Parts: sequence; C-alpha cells; structure tokens
Amino acid sequence: MNHTLVYIVIGVYLLLMVAIGLVMRRLNRDTSDYFRSGCKGTWWLVGSSAFMGAFSAWTFSGAAGAAFDSGWSVSIIYLANTVGFVINAIWLAPWFRQMRTITVPQVVEERFGPATQQFYAWINIVLGLIYAALWLYGLAIFVSAVFGYSIEAVVILVGLVVLIYSVAGGSWAVMSSDFLQALVLIPITLLIGYLALRAVGGWDVFVERSTSGELAEDFSLFNGDVEKFGGQYTMVWAAAMLIKNVIGYNTINSSVRYFSVKDGREASKAAWLGAGLMTVGAIVWMIPPMVGRMLYMDDVLAVDLPKPSEAAYALVSIKLLPQALIGLMVVAMLSATMSSMDTGLNRNAAIFTRDIYPLACRLFGRKPVEGEQLLRRGQWFTLLFGVIIVLITLYFVSQEGKGVFEHMLTLGAVLTMPLAVPMLLAMFVRRSPSWAAMFSVGVAAIPSAIGLLWEWSFSDKVFWNVGIGALAYLATVPFWRFEKEAYREKAGAFFEKMHRPVDFATEIGEGNDAQQLVILGSFSMVIGGLVLLMMALPGMAMDERLGVLFVGGFVAIVGGLLVYAGKRRA
Repeated sequence: MNHTLVYIVIGVYLLLMVAIGLVMRRLNRDTSDYFRSGCKGTWWLVGSSAFMGAFSAWTFSGAAGAAFDSGWSVSIIYLANTVGFVINAIWLAPWFRQMRTITVPQVVEERFGPATQQFYAWINIVLGLIYAALWLYGLAIFVSAVFGYSIEAVVILVGLVVLIYSVAGGSWAVMSSDFLQALVLIPITLLIGYLALRAVGGWDVFVERSTSGELAEDFSLFNGDVEKFGGQYTMVWAAAMLIKNVIGYNTINSSVRYFSVKDGREASKAAWLGAGLMTVGAIVWMIPPMVGRMLYMDDVLAVDLPKPSEAAYALVSIKLLPQALIGLMVVAMLSATMSSMDTGLNRNAAIFTRDIYPLACRLFGRKPVEGEQLLRRGQWFTLLFGVIIVLITLYFVSQEGKGVFEHMLTLGAVLTMPLAVPMLLAMFVRRSPSWAAMFSVGVAAIPSAIGLLWEWSFSDKVFWNVGIGALAYLATVPFWRFEKEAYREKAGAFFEKMHRPVDFATEIGEGNDAQQLVILGSFSMVIGGLVLLMMALPGMAMDERLGVLFVGGFVAIVGGLLVYAGKRRA
C-alpha cells in the first residue's frame, strides 16, 4: 500500500472539508441560519445529510464483522432504517418540518412545558457528547489497527477538522460536508462491491457459495439456531430491530432531521432519498465482508483486533481496490463517522444556545442576547462541545476503553428506548398531562436498568422497554382532566401547528436553491477532477484506471449537473 499517496488523498479531503465550512459561513446571519440553515435547505441536501447521519464507521467495522460471520442477517438493521425513512416520507416528515422550531427541546416545551423541555435538553446533550466520543473512539481504534495510524493522531485530526468546519459554517457546513461525503461514499462502495463480486466469480457464483455448503446456514437471512450468534439474527431479533429503528426514526427526537428543509413536501422527498440510499447500502455494504469470508478468511482473522472479523471490509478493499483509491476508501470510513459527529455537534450546540443558555441567564438575572450576538454565542458553544468530545475520546484512549467507556455505553442502552417511546406517542395522544413523558421515561427505565443485572436478550430489552414505556404513557391519559386550561390550549396549539402546511414564501421568504446547487456542484467537480488526475499515476493497469474513472467521473458528473441546474435557476 502506497502510504504517501493515501496520506495525500486524506489530507486533501480534510482540507476540502475545512474549505466548505469557510465558504458556507457567508450564509449565516442568525441562529436560525446557523442551526437549521434558515429552513432553506433543498430536499437533496437535507436528504443526503439525513442519510449520512444515520450511520457511522461501525458500518464498515462492526457491521462488516457481523456480515463476515453471519452474512445477510446484519442487513436487517439497515433495512429497518429504510422502513423508518419510508414512514417519514409517507407520513411524518412533513409533520416534523411543520413543528417550525430550531431544536427538539423547543418542540418538547411546546408539547409538555418547560420542565420536560429541560429534562430532554440535558439528557440529549449528555447522550450526544457520549455517542460522538464513542463514534470517534471506535473509528480511531479501527483505523489504527488496520492501517497503522496513531490513535491519538486520528482523534485529534478528525476532531479538529470537524470542529473547524462546524464552527465556521454551522448547519450549512454540516449538511454540505455530509452531501460531499455521500457523493464520495456512494461510488467507492459501489466499486468495492463490484470488485468483490468479480473476485469471487460474479453474482451467480456469490449466491451459490453463500447458499450452499458450510456457509448456507451462517449466511441465511434469519438464524434458526437461537443459541448461535448469541441469540442474534433470529426472526424475533429482526422484529425487535424493526420496532427499535422504526420508533427511533419517527419520534420528536428524530424530527430535527427535517427542521432545515424548506417545507413538508421537500421533507418527504428528502426522506425518500434517505430511504433509497439506505436500501442500496443495506445490500452493497454487506457483499465485501461476505466475499472476505469466502476468499480471504485466514488474512482477515490474522488482523490484530479484539474481533478480527471487523477488519473484513477494509482488508477486502485493500486487496481489490486500485492503489490510487485506497485513500478514498479510508476517506469513506472517515466520512461515515464525521457526518454523524458534526450533526450531533451542531445539534448539541443548538440545544445549549436556544434551550439552556436563556434559562441560565434568567436564573442569574441577566438578559439573554439575541440576533448576531446569540449567533456568536452559538459558535463558541460549538467550539466548546467539540473540544469536550475530543477530550472525552482521548480519555477513552488512555483507559483503553475501560471503566467510564463501558458505563457510558450502558447509560445509552438504558435510556435510548425509554426516551424515544413518549416522544412517539406525544404526536398522536392529545390528552396526556404535562408530566406524561417524564413519567413514561422513569417507569420504562426501571426494567431497562434491571436488565443490566440479568442476561436479557436484545429482543427482550426492546419489547419490555417499549411495552412498559407505552403503557406508562397511556396510563397518564385519565389525568388530563386535572390539567389547567392554559396547558390544554398549549397542547392544542402544538397539534394545530404540526398539522398546518408551511407556506415557504410567506414564512421564510426567498430561497437560495441556486447558490446551493452552484457551490456544492463546484466543490463536487473539484473533488471529481482531483480523483480523475490519479489516472495519470504510473504503473496502473487498465482496469484500475477504469475504477478511478468510475469514481472520479461519478462525482464530477453529478457536480457538473448541479452547477448547470444552479445556473439555469439563477
């Protein structure tokens, strides 16, 4: 592997991510622009960002390891994501956009009041920091083991780049970088999938080998042996995963995906884009590690990782990709984590700026700032949270994942589903009191915590948490009649607003679609052109040059079409 070329590709990519943040900063005038792109995001920009934010580098490490061991079974996770996106597209995405707020806790305040708002604000920030650090830590461990990079260097470099473009450009930069990352990820993963199929002898041979012999049972979609794979990948497990992911994609907590889009119709189109890309990914991402099991099993198992199978995707890529594109494969893995991290960072800063900072000012007798001053506060809060994420990750590195790392994973597991259930029911059950959500979370957290003391299966945890959380929420409905009239009117206003379509021209004004098309199209053409330049490298076989041509040409052509559409619209 040509490490110098890989370093150059990664370095240029990271510089381009910084550049997009500096360019998009010109679109920010206030916190609405900075945290939700002024509600001017086009469907293709918001949809690609929602898609990229829906997974991390775990897809190419942990999920790849699962595909190496159990074949198509792990694709159920991503197909469940697709179902979540489809429900968004058909039904709930317009509702989410029509909530007309900047942060999720603001929605919670309008539905339940300030106490529940602060509860969800602080919980979301804590979990957001935890998960961002976990994603970065997992990426650093994997990249270090497979490619030999320093863990600390990966953490600091990736964290610094995400921090620079997120602070500079806010939501505009986050969504724009997500779009460009998706544009690179799609062709490189399609190429790896094609090369893996070619190496094994084509699709027919791949199907034959995966459905016969010793692999037939392991690679079946559903595992019939409950004990095998630790009880995972059974039909019951698949049902639990479907419930978990569908709920996760369709609650008030996930509504923030669509706050930046122009109106409800564009929100639906964004969700359809996410569903389509996720469906393709659910198939294409599984093929390389499965081929790794068929052709390179000994090489994969020799990798120095606690679970060597997690290196399957990377190892197959290194063996089959043209040397010039290995750097782009690393970029694709970086992108998967950076897109989740930057989205979480922007949302955390938004919550602190819009939900916690004003309350703190009132408590200390100070008047909260507004306008451009609040925008500057938001940038400082973004910087602060970015630094905290990097420091937490470096602590994980120093402890080799022990202690706090496991505790934080446990905290997320205990709270995630209990927090989600009331945020789903809140959109459908009107007659629930102001304390219904917190009561539901508290009750559901009990079996969730008890589950830590016994070896509960994943499906047991999902069914118990969802069932008890839903029953607890519904049990509060009789207490609606004791609520004051002011709260009843507040709840009524929430539902009226959520169901009222957005009139973009009246509520927002003039869009900037042409600017988005031209700016992102230009960046795409630059990236595609730089990839195509690698065709001139000496010593490449014709099929390797064709691989470079496919990836670079895909990115450049999409960029050219965007620029053309932008200039026509302008």
